[in-house]
Amino acid sequence: MPTEQRLAPGKAGDAPDAVGSDTQRAAVRRTGWSVLRPLVLRLHFYAGVLVAPFLLVTAVTGLLYAGSFQAEKVIYAHELSVPAGEHTLPLSRQVAAARKAHPEGKVAAVRPAPQPGDTTRVLLSDVPGVTSEHQLAVFVDPHTGNVRGALETYGATGALPMRTWLDDLHRNLHLGESGRLYSELAASWLWVVAGGGLALWIGRKRTNRKLRSLALPDRAATGRRRTLSWHGAVGVWAAVGLFFLSATGLTWSTYAGANIDEMRQSLGQATPTVSTAVAEDHAHHGGSGGMAGMPGMDGKKDGASGAATSADVGIDKVLEAARAEGLSHPVEIGLPTDSGSAYVVKQVQRSWPEKQDAVAVDPGSGKVTDVSRFADYPVLAKLTRYGIDLHTGTLFGIVNQIALAALALALIFLIVLGYRMWWQRRPTRAHALSFGRPVPRGAWRQTPLPVLIPLGLVAGVVGWAVPLLGISLAAFLVVDILLGLIARRRVPAPVD
Repeated sequence: MPTEQRLAPGKAGDAPDAVGSDTQRAAVRRTGWSVLRPLVLRLHFYAGVLVAPFLLVTAVTGLLYAGSFQAEKVIYAHELSVPAGEHTLPLSRQVAAARKAHPEGKVAAVRPAPQPGDTTRVLLSDVPGVTSEHQLAVFVDPHTGNVRGALETYGATGALPMRTWLDDLHRNLHLGESGRLYSELAASWLWVVAGGGLALWIGRKRTNRKLRSLALPDRAATGRRRTLSWHGAVGVWAAVGLFFLSATGLTWSTYAGANIDEMRQSLGQATPTVSTAVAEDHAHHGGSGGMAGMPGMDGKKDGASGAATSADVGIDKVLEAARAEGLSHPVEIGLPTDSGSAYVVKQVQRSWPEKQDAVAVDPGSGKVTDVSRFADYPVLAKLTRYGIDLHTGTLFGIVNQIALAALALALIFLIVLGYRMWWQRRPTRAHALSFGRPVPRGAWRQTPLPVLIPLGLVAGVVGWAVPLLGISLAAFLVVDILLGLIARRRVPAPVD
């Protein structure tokens, strides 16, 4: 039973007892959760009303992106798959076939067919009409050398045009770097809104010890209470997932992500990379860093024999060296960027179990010069990798993507119900169209200083670490103060 109900009111004739009872009641009411609830309620309300549109966009675009992995396999089936054959051509001949069909740009990397029935991807950079962030992927049948097509690709997961378009829509609304502010703002507030809502729902149900009252909606409720019941129950189920999406989304955001990277660097938890430097006696062989020393790498159409020159051992030997170090499929072979750089062969499996080992191979000798093992990654580097891949839907494949779609639908449902509750709070007797009533002001002024000061310090630290959250929270506070000043001026002065 709530505290307010447990305290019996004093008798009307006993003024001292009545005063004492009121004082005691006020003292009891202003302890524990009752102190924080007005602040949390007002923050949850304003964040829900003002930030929810950004969250709604991220949820809808995230839902579309979650379905893009399976759609990609259907839309681009011709480029991605071929009939399995008995023999596989040397990788250098596959690259030469790609260069014969597409001599534009230069070869940046090659992804050999990971399994029977898959095509090899030859990735070209500096291709006219393709942005610097993207590459042109030429799809080659590894058994016949026939080119199946060419498509723009983006990112470590090799996203093709449809998924790339949806990824940009989810990340920046196709507005470039400035558009990323919207998704970072949404990720910055998602954990606050979800945490505040969860605390309010648990606080509301604290008198009922049954788990059912928290996790299931009250079917007997009507009106706004019914809406609130569904909002709270769905929020309980989705809360952990929403916290996760918020945290992982911030890891590669613009401003909060930079702070996270800086923290990881200071703690020695950065993601390791292999050194691409090669010995001086090989650095000046064939001034194009090995690309011109291989058939077809320089865009000429006459080299298809697969033989390497004295400047470069060839991509086939490089792949053999990586295999000897235990790098199994799928891999990407990055070509040297200049005469002093090595090949970088890295595993690119973002599904469980993760394969992220990498080696650097000297193009002149074919020897491995550096090795990076995923097993040796620092803890935070591993967690970041797992978190991002889980967020993007690659870690557990279609099960992961279904779970992300369910979370996106839950968030959409929560936002719609939140606005419905606001609408149900509107004055029903008003003749004109009106919005719902806001949560009463003055919550922060009623909070005791021993509670308010630590909260302010925590908010300051969090606002520094997550800048868009801190800036928007300060803006909310300023607006709230201004609205309070305007409301005071509208109150008529008392008449003597």
